[in-house]
Amino acid sequence: MPITKSAKKALRVSGRNYEINQRVRSRMRSAIKNFVESPSGENLSEAFSRIDRAVKGKMLHRNTAARRKAVLAKKLVVEK
Repeated sequence: MPITKSAKKALRVSGRNYEINQRVRSRMRSAIKNFVESPSGENLSEAFSRIDRAVKGKMLHRNTAARRKAVLAKKLVVEK
């Protein structure tokens, strides 16, 4: 357990950030899963939006996000 005041605060902050990051990551994964199950332009847009939000929150690297978006876009083209 943390001893100093700053270490106690750091523990609280990291706990809050963890909860927020889990929510963002979960929503992103759900949006991707929804798109894979039923590919449509609307689901693709939602997945792209969730991926971009994860990048903005620094949960994904921008190159990783670009790769995932490219794979999803390719699936939409193949389905049509």
